[in-house]
Amino acid sequence: MSRSLRKLEWVEADWPAPGGVRALSTLRNGGVSGAPYTSLNLGGHVGDTATAVAENRRRLKAAAGLPSEPVWLAQVHGVNVVDLDAMGDGGAAAGDGGAGASDVDAAANLGGVGPADAAFSRQRGRVCAILTADCLPLLLTADSGDLVAAAHVGWRGLSSGVIETTVKALKVPPQNLMAWLGPAIGPKHFEVGAEVREALLKGDSGAQSAFAPNARGRFLADLGRLATRRLATLGISRIFGGGECTFAAADRYFSHRRDGVTGRQATLIWLEPA
Repeated sequence: MSRSLRKLEWVEADWPAPGGVRALSTLRNGGVSGAPYTSLNLGGHVGDTATAVAENRRRLKAAAGLPSEPVWLAQVHGVNVVDLDAMGDGGAAAGDGGAGASDVDAAANLGGVGPADAAFSRQRGRVCAILTADCLPLLLTADSGDLVAAAHVGWRGLSSGVIETTVKALKVPPQNLMAWLGPAIGPKHFEVGAEVREALLKGDSGAQSAFAPNARGRFLADLGRLATRRLATLGISRIFGGGECTFAAADRYFSHRRDGVTGRQATLIWLEPA
């Protein structure tokens, strides 16, 4: 379902997560960024002005009632996983701005923790964040209700094992985890070459059905299906979400494949403070 406040909108994860777990993906409207980042661009690395990104992040925090500033990552399509609780209560690892940063500080400091493409936390009020514009944002939580995680899953990260690395880092039996797949490029629009297909099949030789040859001699790949297969192989059977295509919905989502230079939406997960 979609929720909004003063035109800033997001999609809340529809899954049977334990009480106290909150998760959402932002839509592109409700911000202050000008074209081609119109309008709620949350990425500080895509060429938008720092002041616009800082204001967009401030608006998101206020509208969604975030308990703290999200811990933004320096994403590199890799497999590094960050334990956000190891940063300490101040969240002072490079680039997150800190929960109490001023607007000026935030505008001057839009980097991220890392490099990393996944993060997890057991601390209430600490917000895990992933930025995307076609890649798949993957959220995880445990039945115990005391753990949340987020991973950035593009084809490079998927082929390198970002899902497997993230699940291993959580140190929770996979059968006690559930997953939610956020908005990502859909199988009608995610065209890849033979070399990408082969890289993805190396880690999952049975995934041929996730690729459909097209008239251009290339393949249309189903990123959601590929991620689902990896999760299932690990023993995670409760998988929700998927189906929201960033490429097809220009009024709702940023898409790098569609637009080239563009903004980034955020997918967030956290444990509500007691």
